[in-house]
Amino acid sequence: MNPAFSLDGQIAVVTGACGKLGPIWVEALLEAGATVAALELPAMTTSPAFAALEGTYEGRVVRYDCDITDRASITAAGQLVSAAYGVPSILVNNAGVDQPPDSGTSRSAIEDVPVEQFRKMVEVNLLGTLQVIQVIGGAMAKAGRGSIINIGSLYASVSPDQRFYDHMPGNLPFLKSPAYGASKAAVVNMTKYFSTLWGKAGVRVNTLSPGGVLGGQDPDFKAKFGSRVPLGRMAEPVDLKGPLVFLASSAASYVTGHELRVDGGFTAW
Repeated sequence: MNPAFSLDGQIAVVTGACGKLGPIWVEALLEAGATVAALELPAMTTSPAFAALEGTYEGRVVRYDCDITDRASITAAGQLVSAAYGVPSILVNNAGVDQPPDSGTSRSAIEDVPVEQFRKMVEVNLLGTLQVIQVIGGAMAKAGRGSIINIGSLYASVSPDQRFYDHMPGNLPFLKSPAYGASKAAVVNMTKYFSTLWGKAGVRVNTLSPGGVLGGQDPDFKAKFGSRVPLGRMAEPVDLKGPLVFLASSAASYVTGHELRVDGGFTAW
């Protein structure tokens, strides 16, 4: 492997480590040589994918309790990580919430979508990411080095295509809320802010925005989504690993303030 892509000796923090994408990021970092501090909600059940990584990379991935909406919780987790390993050199802000397709029994027209749904996504996806950057990213800036990678979404750039969901039965058609995309668009903008603020401190800040990733979707959805992607399919987890390692490593030493879209060309149309 080109040594520029090696993460040997690096300490990485990944938030939302037991979610859908968390184990993908954790595995990519471990494979590249990093030690990973995995932050997750205390009540979150350890996923099979994450448990497998703990068994394979014993001692190189350690889970810490952390609620990214609670600054005291972030500070406590950050102190534990720093005491064990020193100040991290990589931060992956992955923790977030989305709106999965529901059962079809209690949907709302757009005029009636509860503001609480919007508020929750902003609270976690934007304000939670901000607080982690402040606490852990701030320590990296004081140390004078590091790479922060905020996980965005293709919906930070385009509106959801509601036709992907119109085959789902229910009292009202499933409606993908504007809240998720709006919160992720704000993360992309915030990435640019911190990249310019901390560039002189040696900290690079970028966004990695995945397209749709395979994970138990129904056949109709997968067919519709794939037909909208120039490469003709949804993303496999392995498709995300290389881009993450690139942004985390010295191979991207002159890349900051950038949104890397890993979407199969979805946003090119």
